Amino acid sequence: MSPANHARGRRPRSSDAFSMATSLTMRLLLVVAVALLAIAYVVVQLVRPVPAVAASVTPISTTMPGVPVSLSWPAQGEAAIGVEGAGLLGTHGTQTPTPLASVTKLMTAYLVLRDHPLTVTGPGPNITITPADVTTYQQDKAAGDSVVPVQAGEQLSERQALEALLIPSGDNIATLLADWDAGTEPAFVAKMNAAAKQLGLTDTHYVDASGVAAGTQSTAASQVRLAMLDMSMPAFRAIVDMAQVTLPVAGIQYNVDALLGKDGIVGVKTGYTTTAGGCFVFAADTTIAGKPRILVGAIFRQFGTTAQPSAITEVFDATTALVTSADHAFEQSAVVRRGQALGHLDAPWTGSIDLEAAHAVTLTGLPGEHVTATVVLPDKVNAPIPAGRDFGTAVVKVGDERVTVPLVTSSALPSAPMSWRLTNV
Repeated sequence: MSPANHARGRRPRSSDAFSMATSLTMRLLLVVAVALLAIAYVVVQLVRPVPAVAASVTPISTTMPGVPVSLSWPAQGEAAIGVEGAGLLGTHGTQTPTPLASVTKLMTAYLVLRDHPLTVTGPGPNITITPADVTTYQQDKAAGDSVVPVQAGEQLSERQALEALLIPSGDNIATLLADWDAGTEPAFVAKMNAAAKQLGLTDTHYVDASGVAAGTQSTAASQVRLAMLDMSMPAFRAIVDMAQVTLPVAGIQYNVDALLGKDGIVGVKTGYTTTAGGCFVFAADTTIAGKPRILVGAIFRQFGTTAQPSAITEVFDATTALVTSADHAFEQSAVVRRGQALGHLDAPWTGSIDLEAAHAVTLTGLPGEHVTATVVLPDKVNAPIPAGRDFGTAVVKVGDERVTVPLVTSSALPSAPMSWRLTNV
């Protein structure tokens, strides 16, 4: 081979060099592109929102323990019963607003004691009987209403006036107290209706302070609720448990509650008109879970029958039967235990986290009565959430009795880890 040809064999051809350079460039660009794509993937995965944490409810279905009982409800009218501290727990009949007769005085007494509180034995301020009060007494007596004698210039303490209202059931005393509290009876009636609305007694309407007017109406259920409020006032509770009272002019006045002291009855208020029939709101001693409690009930629209012509005796007989059947019938039970799961949180990157009751819930009710639980959870869940954090509430209910229990996380809910974010598209 000549020197010239040898030299030509060692020099790379220009096309080969170009190809090599191009290949290297392409490989470098590919590596860069892959790296950029990888970086972009990581950035996108790390910055994009993670799936929402789902909060859901764990339904519970339970009933009050024990053998179901049948209460001796009246054969006519409507009735309701409950337990102090637990509220209304059972009703019977249509619960249609009906004339209240003298049961109206439960609201009259409630407003007087709300506006002018008394201690359990305190007399309160004096009320001077005016000629107008005497005229009211005479008019009510002529109409055949239940009245308490008064005379002009007589001094009745607030407590004595309430005794005259609640024990012999003086209709004229209801007017007296209405005028004393609000200036006029119409102004007092407006307060009665405002109080009924405020207390949630939506089926209740008053047109007078004594209950003589048929337009004064409510239901047994609402009057049980009102009586429980009255009985929470020590002065009221003491007065309705009195068999008799001696007043300055009227002298000895006897309680029209003929059941007082029988079958554990400790009050509360009777009522009767030909329109309303026999009415009675009662309170009676009972025992629940070994502890003394008070039953509060109402029976309305009891009319005389051939066998029992007296509407008042009819309502007393119905009350005795109901109280006897309800005595020791109610149960007290822990319907939700501490740590019971009432909901849970679910996130795709971890297991389910229970939402547990922070404390046990004990309710009072009739055996076999259904227990309901309404769970309220936040609309939005943001991780992380530590263990033991309050998260939502549950309202557990039997009848009127409701207990709100906080829910807490059983364990920590972490944020979505980087490994999960990078591997879940």
